[in-house]
Amino acid sequence: MKIGITGATGFVGGALAAELAAEGHEIVGVVRPSTPKKLGRGLTRINADLVSWREGDVADPASLRGIFAGVEWLIHAAGMLGEAGVPEAAYFNLHKNGTENVLAEAQRAGVERVLYISSPGVLGPIMGAPADETAPLAPSNPYERSKAAAEQVAQNYAEAGLPVVIARPEFIYGPGDVHVLGLFKAVRDGRFFYIGSGSYTCHPTYVEDAVAGMLLALKQGLPGEIYHITGPNPVMFRELAETIAAGLAVPPPRFTIPRPAAWLGAAVFELMGKLFGIRPPLSRTGAAFFSENRRFSWQKAHQSLGYSPEFDLERGVAATIKWYRENGLL
Repeated sequence: MKIGITGATGFVGGALAAELAAEGHEIVGVVRPSTPKKLGRGLTRINADLVSWREGDVADPASLRGIFAGVEWLIHAAGMLGEAGVPEAAYFNLHKNGTENVLAEAQRAGVERVLYISSPGVLGPIMGAPADETAPLAPSNPYERSKAAAEQVAQNYAEAGLPVVIARPEFIYGPGDVHVLGLFKAVRDGRFFYIGSGSYTCHPTYVEDAVAGMLLALKQGLPGEIYHITGPNPVMFRELAETIAAGLAVPPPRFTIPRPAAWLGAAVFELMGKLFGIRPPLSRTGAAFFSENRRFSWQKAHQSLGYSPEFDLERGVAATIKWYRENGLL
């Protein structure tokens, strides 16, 4: 089968492309003209004969005309993670407008099935029990608001007859990823600190579990439906940091800082980043991530698709550290 993938040069899209190529599918990667035509980091052993590239920018509808010709299934994974200094309009242009452009072209091309990669972050901070797919949208930052708007675009196309399935993978980490490398380095170097007591929760998902769940959604999900794809359990940031420290054989973090002080410090770092053109070590979005609860139920994906995450935190962290070290990153 010929499967198109936007974002195939990134961590998530590349991992999806690699698994599908391993299954024998022909991959068509959509790549901007200025981006090197290769899958995400660490995926060099994929059969090159199964991967071809077509140039196009999801934010430029004219560049997408005809790009999905012959594509049977499509994964729309192109996106940008939240970081300091990026205008909200940039997120909306890439996520909302980009999704509109991609799905419009998929509809014109007669693509038979589409998987849109969203994020449980569209639900915002979670109070109480893990949130399922029926929870109301409550995005709390520019990235989340743009992804929520993109989800609505996908739902509109699904209602109009395009078979779009939505997957929400959460906090994906593992071999090939460099987005959380800074967290591992901070723990290694004794620079990581807890905001509050360290009891706020996140929901890490090892990349192999995330890929397995997303591909189940692609192959078996119902059009218009949303599926959370997460790790086995939410964990406290204290547990996450201590697990990383144990894997690195270094002392666990000891310092804590009150939430208001963390927000103030992050605001100062952002201002300094603007003045000196450097990336701040902590942004307000980052401070929020470490001082709010994110926990989600994956039971719908389990019951409807047969998804069951296999990597607990200790095993996933160990595999990630091994890959970082083998590639000279840690």
